[in-house]
Amino acid sequence: MTTMTEFRGGVAILPEVRLITGKRHRDDRGHFCETFHQGRLAQQGIECPFVQDNESLSLQRLTLRGLHFQTGEHAQAKLMRVVAGAVFDVVVDLRRGSPRFGCHQVFELSAEEEALLFVPEGFGHGFCTLEDRTLVHYKVSRHHAPDHDSGLRWDDPDLAIAWPLDDAAPILSEKDRCLPRLRDHPNLFTYAG
Repeated sequence: MTTMTEFRGGVAILPEVRLITGKRHRDDRGHFCETFHQGRLAQQGIECPFVQDNESLSLQRLTLRGLHFQTGEHAQAKLMRVVAGAVFDVVVDLRRGSPRFGCHQVFELSAEEEALLFVPEGFGHGFCTLEDRTLVHYKVSRHHAPDHDSGLRWDDPDLAIAWPLDDAAPILSEKDRCLPRLRDHPNLFTYAG
């Protein structure tokens, strides 16, 4: 059980989370870009065997997905990319004992920029769409394991995430409406130092 004295919520820089920018080559036909290059990721210290690709299409602006993660031996690292539209992306440190436990970092990702977001194991992840018909593609380091699928409430007051909702209610799945708060979650990660 997390006590408030252990909790250090708020916005922080999470050095393990990496935003990787790419380069688009444009001409009168359109553009070309590399969307994944394992060797270039390894040069930046990201050596992760991605085993599954996922895609998420959100039809309406203010669709909120998350905060999601898998637990135990099925913990996943993710490599996110926005293919169409834009998202307000949030990553939360869920490693008990981490000096940044409960803190989050925010990224705005869009299809206009060629950027990848690397989310390592031990972190929760979610996003809110900023445009209609937003398409997100992501790689994961372990296959989906329904028995280890977990998450946290998007509106947990202890996390204090300032979602860009303009006083509107987000569009949520039933699953995301019922997720526990951080302080009530029984199954998180351990900080290895």
